[in-house]
Amino acid sequence: MATFNDKKAAERLTELRAKEEEQLAEMLSHRYGVEYVDLTSKSIDTDALKLVPEDEARAVEIAPFRKVNKIIFVGMRAPEREDSLKSLQTIERLGYEVRRFIVSQASLEHAWDRFHDLSYATETEAGILTLSNETIQQMLEKLKTLQDVKTEIASHTGSKDAHRISRVLEIIMAGALALGASDVHLEPEEEGVRMRYRLDGVLVEVLMFDAATYSLVSSRLKLLSGLKLNVKNAAQDGRFSIVIGGKEVEIRASVLPGSYAETIVMRLLDPTTIALPMEALGFDKYLMDIFAKEIAKPNGMILNTGPTGSGKTTTLYAFLRQVHSPEIKIVTIEDPVEYHLPGIVQTQVSRDYTFAQGLRSTLRQDPDIIMVGEIRDAEVASTAVNASLTGHLVFSTLHTNDAAGTFPRLVDMGVAPDILGAALTTAMAQRLVRRLCPVCRVPTPITGDIKTKMEQLLAHIPHADELPANRDTMWLPKGCDKCGGLGYKGRIAVVEVILMDKEIEECVRHSSSERDIWAAAKHQKIRRMAQDGAVKILQGVTSYDELSRVVDLNDEVMLETIS
Repeated sequence: MATFNDKKAAERLTELRAKEEEQLAEMLSHRYGVEYVDLTSKSIDTDALKLVPEDEARAVEIAPFRKVNKIIFVGMRAPEREDSLKSLQTIERLGYEVRRFIVSQASLEHAWDRFHDLSYATETEAGILTLSNETIQQMLEKLKTLQDVKTEIASHTGSKDAHRISRVLEIIMAGALALGASDVHLEPEEEGVRMRYRLDGVLVEVLMFDAATYSLVSSRLKLLSGLKLNVKNAAQDGRFSIVIGGKEVEIRASVLPGSYAETIVMRLLDPTTIALPMEALGFDKYLMDIFAKEIAKPNGMILNTGPTGSGKTTTLYAFLRQVHSPEIKIVTIEDPVEYHLPGIVQTQVSRDYTFAQGLRSTLRQDPDIIMVGEIRDAEVASTAVNASLTGHLVFSTLHTNDAAGTFPRLVDMGVAPDILGAALTTAMAQRLVRRLCPVCRVPTPITGDIKTKMEQLLAHIPHADELPANRDTMWLPKGCDKCGGLGYKGRIAVVEVILMDKEIEECVRHSSSERDIWAAAKHQKIRRMAQDGAVKILQGVTSYDELSRVVDLNDEVMLETIS
């Protein structure tokens, strides 16, 4: 029988061997000129780890252990081992930069243990769970409509398959990607769990499924997102990624305690949805000419206003891509960084790193162009204005109802009116309307109150020569296989702009009302959002109902200033 001293000696021997192994790994790092790291006391980033299948990682003795933007940190036993290097090349083909580190066997084992969490390889009522990117890729080609998603989920929730929960989750994610959903909502109620997709800005119900299935799905999602399974009475936020066809889609999960069970919302950050050129945003030719001129200026400030979800950031990203070149430096300050732009320095704010701090630090980075995610307070407003006056072009967003509201809002934040007139070059506002499906849209005569309103909007519209000849027809949604039965597919911006000139500067200096600012801007011959939308109705791009959903067509100031 082993004595206490025997056990103590054995433990000491184990410690010495472990220390010796780490020392050997460190010696090898000097020999190969590759940095050494001890992973045994570090947390392993599962977003990095899952880039390599477990059996492959063990076979070639590597372990991706950290992911920072598009950089993957990989631990390995032998940095010149041929099959290990092939695995690293596979990661690089996904668009990542790989940084190698020498590690011990103990470090590898520590990292590989996290595969247990990735695959959720513990027995549950549903069996062993997995989440396959390959299966999601196959599902993408199969799921074309909401009914397809509903049918597939229903077929698995009632099955006895040991992998049914993983299949349900794969269908949920594949359906969201296939239909272009920005968010997935899972909402427990008394009778079951309601699942909805946000498609083109509008929530659409997919189906209801049972609470027992949801309990397992929610546990799986929490595990994937790095959240605590045993915490059910507090909100949690996490994330995970899916690699599809060489692109990485990040999913940000928000879990909120509810009356019946936890509510989960997943936001899908698909990089292809943000990669839009200016031409795809829906700007008419005269607006394209204005924006091309404004974003080419060496300094000044361009502000895009509107509520959350109105496409402000997408528009600013399009501007950044338009002006980006190797000769200029662009820095963004965002909360959070949702999409990564090549060739642009992106920094993310946090509780200890505010927009104001980020902006001040950015000015020491010798930038030409700065994008500030949002002007939220007086300090950020003042710093952004000063940056635009010192040789920088500044892009940012603001929460106001229309373009004219930008000027008094900044003055309320403490920006001096005379300084604002010199700094701000462009104030724009936008909303997003759903595009009518071009395959199934149905023409209908414009009659009654709609005809009266359309005539009111179009009576004195600038650039009237660009309007369609036929002003008596509009289109309605119908629904077909191409649009998933919704009648709409995609979104487009309706926009208004005010450019800083002598008249507007005079209004700002005298703290004029928004009504006076619009009156002063009339000579610029730029359409209001409602008018921009009315033109898109005549063009068959969107419907009257869509425009009235996002723009107040009875706004008294708007109607007065367009007459």
